Amino acid sequence: MVFAGAPLWAEPLRIATFHTDASRKGPGLLLRDILRGDDPQITAVQDTIIQADADIIVVQDFDFDLRATALNAFADTLAARGLSYPHRFTRPTNAGRQSGLDLNADGRLGDADDAQGYGRFYGAGGMAILSRFPIVGNEVEDYTALLWRDLPDNIYPQVDGAPFGGAQVHAAQRLSSKGHWIVPVATPDHGTVRVMTFHAAPPVFDGAEDRNGRRNHDEAAFWLDYLARADSALPFVLLGVANMDPDRGQGRPEAIRALLTHPQLQDPFPDTPTADFDDPDPGDLRVDYLLPSSDWKVENFGTIRTPSASRHDLLWADLERRDP
Repeated sequence: MVFAGAPLWAEPLRIATFHTDASRKGPGLLLRDILRGDDPQITAVQDTIIQADADIIVVQDFDFDLRATALNAFADTLAARGLSYPHRFTRPTNAGRQSGLDLNADGRLGDADDAQGYGRFYGAGGMAILSRFPIVGNEVEDYTALLWRDLPDNIYPQVDGAPFGGAQVHAAQRLSSKGHWIVPVATPDHGTVRVMTFHAAPPVFDGAEDRNGRRNHDEAAFWLDYLARADSALPFVLLGVANMDPDRGQGRPEAIRALLTHPQLQDPFPDTPTADFDDPDPGDLRVDYLLPSSDWKVENFGTIRTPSASRHDLLWADLERRDP
């Protein structure tokens, strides 16, 4: 059931997004490190999340397993430290999902770049949501399986007038390097809130065809198309890892620039770098985003940088519904 209404008096909703850098080099290793309880990076990630104290947090770069064992162990550890997230959501992403095709056209099969999204193993660097409030699971919209060619006005790479990789690759290649999710959360004070999240590919590590640069652009452009056709009146927050700075670094910034100026969105973090990459190139870049819909009033916002946890900042915002 979806609740659209909100009471007259309401506490602000704190929502956050955090690229944790928690992904490990093989399946099961993240769970191992969580259960050991003495991994300094995992502890630093938890310290950062506890400091943020969000009602809803999107956790990026967190390895997926079919029973969500790592996610549950992580959330249970947070609960033991005083921060309870009884509602948890994750699904398989495209990272490490082998295609059986030579997606990067390097003449080899089965490497990390031949997965639907780059990944050394299935579930590498996935996405998850932790929430104090119930997740409306039967209303989730999951576009992880959307084919790249099916995005309107896509810029799939072409070589000599033909799709890069050939017709078979073009017919199989998914858009999302991780996933595109719209996850409704039923909050007590603000009704149902749509958490819209994704984690785009970096726009580098490819060839002259600019496969990753074009894919990165279109992963952000997905939201422009979605907003143009969505008919829900529920408030939302678009947040996650776009892996694109609108002004600095490499890539095609047109789609992220269009999102930052979109009339349905607002940007509390203008020109704020969110990730500490190698100096001087590429240097600090804005690649993480938290964009509330225009029907929110942003009461407060901020970032938390914990170098021992991640190269990325945690972004948070306190939101209240605007008067009708």
